[in-house]
Amino acid sequence: MTDVLVTSMTPALGSGVGLRTYGVTAALAQLGRVEVRYVAFGSGAPAPEYGRLPGVTLSARSASRGPRRGLAYGRARAQGVPAGLARGISPELAAAGGGVGLKDRVIADGPVPAGALMALARRRPVVYLAHNLESAGFRGADPGQRLRRFEQRILRTFAEAWMATRADEQGALAIAPEARTRYVPNVVDVDAIAPVAPGASPRLLLVADFTYAPNREAAAFLIDEVLPRVWAHDPDVRLRLAGRGLPAPPSDPRIEATGFLPQLRDAYADVAVVLVPLLRGGGSPLKFVEGLAFGLPVVATAHAAGLLPDGVPGRDFVVASGAEAFAAAVLERLGDPGGSAAIGAAGRALCARSYSVQTLVRLLGEGRGTL
Repeated sequence: MTDVLVTSMTPALGSGVGLRTYGVTAALAQLGRVEVRYVAFGSGAPAPEYGRLPGVTLSARSASRGPRRGLAYGRARAQGVPAGLARGISPELAAAGGGVGLKDRVIADGPVPAGALMALARRRPVVYLAHNLESAGFRGADPGQRLRRFEQRILRTFAEAWMATRADEQGALAIAPEARTRYVPNVVDVDAIAPVAPGASPRLLLVADFTYAPNREAAAFLIDEVLPRVWAHDPDVRLRLAGRGLPAPPSDPRIEATGFLPQLRDAYADVAVVLVPLLRGGGSPLKFVEGLAFGLPVVATAHAAGLLPDGVPGRDFVVASGAEAFAAAVLERLGDPGGSAAIGAAGRALCARSYSVQTLVRLLGEGRGTL
């Protein structure tokens, strides 16, 4: 049996979407052969980590332009695919699920490939690899309703939906009770990540893809509401923002914006506390999981912590709601190195137990071959 994963982007590790795709691919590779069929977009070349996965082959396609692409867009829109997603659908992406043996499994990596493979999913079983419950993060009724109807159609049509959190599973079943779902959490290769010692300086870290609106809102909450309260008690505290997509560099010299760092470990160097100040958004935040894997204490909002239900607040990480409480939690972690080290060690153990590639191998191995 071969798993054929169809994705609309060049496989890379520079975003949460890319990291989720890689984690699932790495787990599937331990269960059998995997072919990743992708339309070249974004990164110039696939991440070299894919080349080190045994049994994984990569197959690139170039998206057409002009009338053929316009026709594919029109068909997608006619089938109810929202405009922002339909723009990513090309004839080549729609054809990427073809020529697959009956015993093999086709996996649509996210909503754009799902829209492209909708017709195929009506003819044979296709798995939908969800990155989020897409319609959950929309506050505007009109675009939210259109996206919700499209997501509902995916959940009803595809043979199985792999959801990143149990909350997303519940949300999926709320809009499509007949859907068949499976819990497939975001994971990291814990064995490949050596823990780091907390830095001696009071440096905080937020790692995120800031092209994602909830991450920009989290950074604004941190900079505008939390840090002034922290600095009122300790003006020497520094913040490092690591990741692509910041609209403008912060003006305060105590905030360092590194942009995307090819070596993730560089982001965590000399850091005392990792922050996950998410206020909304679905999926399990991979940067939360990464922070745990590096063995550093993590301070998270209640919303972010709710996306990692296997953790125990106060033991594996710290949870604080509201700017005042969040600032107090940060200052407490900075002032208690011994306690912070214990929380960091417990968080890494949680990551190895519940959010590692090996955990996903077990979860995906259950019932393998039934689709």
